[in-house]
Parts: sequence; C-alpha cells; structure tokens
Amino acid sequence: MTSNPVSGTRLGLALPQYGALADPAAVARFAVAAEGLGFASLWVGDRILTPLEPSDLYPGGGTPEHPYPEEFTTFADPFTTLATAAAVTSTVRLGMSALTGPVYSPVLLARALTSLDLASAGRLDVGLGLGWLREEYFATGVPWEDRGRRLDEVLDALEAIWTGDPVSHEGPQWRIAPSTVGLRPAQDPRPPVLLAGFAPPALARIGRRADGWLAGWMPRPYLKSLWTVALETAEKAGRDPGTLRRVLRINPRAGTGVESVADVLPCLDVAREEGIAEVLVDLHYVAKDVDHALELAGELAS
Repeated sequence: MTSNPVSGTRLGLALPQYGALADPAAVARFAVAAEGLGFASLWVGDRILTPLEPSDLYPGGGTPEHPYPEEFTTFADPFTTLATAAAVTSTVRLGMSALTGPVYSPVLLARALTSLDLASAGRLDVGLGLGWLREEYFATGVPWEDRGRRLDEVLDALEAIWTGDPVSHEGPQWRIAPSTVGLRPAQDPRPPVLLAGFAPPALARIGRRADGWLAGWMPRPYLKSLWTVALETAEKAGRDPGTLRRVLRINPRAGTGVESVADVLPCLDVAREEGIAEVLVDLHYVAKDVDHALELAGELAS
C-alpha cells in the first residue's frame, strides 16, 4: 500500500452501497479510483430491510427516536456490488463486513462466494456475523432463536462444500446429499473467513474456527479484553493464535467524535499501537455523494 498514513497498517474503504452513496452505477468508478489511491481493500455490508418499528435498536448508537441510521433505508445488494468491484480491480482485497450469515442457505451462499473468489482471482475475504435486527430474520423465513448455532452450521456447511469431494453435510437445519461440486475457490483450501461480534461468545467462536475478527471501534480496554478471548480460545483449541487477523472498522459520523477524515488519524494511531494491521474506513456517514467520498478518500490516502 503506497499511500499509507500509518506505517504497517493496511487501509480499506467501504464501497458506495447505501444511503446517499447507494449508486450501483458508480461502484466501478469508485473501485478503480480507490485502488489507484493505494487502498488495500474494498468492503460491502449487508442490510435487508429497515422496519418502521423495529424490535431492536442499532447497537452502534440507535435510540427509540432514531433506531438505526437513516442511511440504512437505501441499501444495494452486497454480492452485485462486490462483483462489480472485482471486475475492474486487480490488487485490492474484497470483503464483507459483514453478511448476516444465518439468513442465507449455505449451498447458495457457497456458490456465490466461490464465484466471487474466482472472479477476483483469489482476493475474497468472507465476512459473516449474526446481525442485530430480528425483522430481517422473520422476512427471510429464518428463526431468530438459536442464530448462533445456525451460524456454526453455516460455517460447517461452507467448509464441507469448499473442501469435500464429494460434498455432503448433515445438520439440524440443512442436509446436503453427497454431491459433486465442480466449482472450487481460487484460494486454497478456501477464502479466509472473518467473523464479526462484540461479545465473548462471538470472540470464542473466532478463536475456535475463524481466520480473524471484524472488529468495530470501541473503548480500547474492551477491544483488548475481547481479543484476549479469541487468542486464548484459539490456543486451547490447538490453533496458532498468531495467525488470527483483526480488521478494525471506523465509521466517521457526526456526534461520535470522529466526524471527518482528520479525526480518523488518531484512530489509526491506536490501531497501530494495538498491533491491528487492517483498518476499514466507512465514509457513508460523512460523504454527500460518491464524488465527495472519493475526495475524502484522497485526503485519507495522502
């Protein structure tokens, strides 16, 4: 990464996907420009719907009056957005931060992810989480209860599809009859799997079976204590804790103390001091449109 404001830290950007930046026709232009500026990765999120009276408040600062950011009401498809970026770039990593894993059929999800990994010549990072909005589960016909166990089974099924020959899976939610699946990921044996989460059980799952943590900006002691859970669990599971990655997401937003590109720089210093090598900056909350987002990205890169 040639235009790195913090030595040793790889910077990524959220692709224009929601709110005022939700312009699928502009994704290719944005991706090319971001790669040209030296950013190391490009990311998408996942929002299925925004109910008028949601059962749950957005954990990143939702209130009864404003249960989620207004930007969430317009959200482009993550797979289409990432595929567009894959087609016009050659070096950036491409990832999800994060798909709501339990609402997807693992067979269909594996097909889409494998196709993306092949289309990008092995540049895909698969990011999965539990989400926070139960109406999204109801709308997709998936029970809200036992969503953690459902995510574990999604991970089991993805692993089987990516590495088995023939492929088969038998679980409480899905049964995959022994089958031939000729489509294989470009990355061997599979794309890296990163998991989101902000509670000890989520970090324990990362330590047991994932390649890294999709972290969000949080008080430094909490960031440290959660990461310790992942490292200790990995060691107990006989895995090398040193192989686990962290991608720290920073959402500059009015009222958070991080409201401009300049305010992001101290966050990058914290990331460096904590040994976090990858930072994702999401400009959706501060950019007026795609062109403005590119201007801000240029400031961040320089």
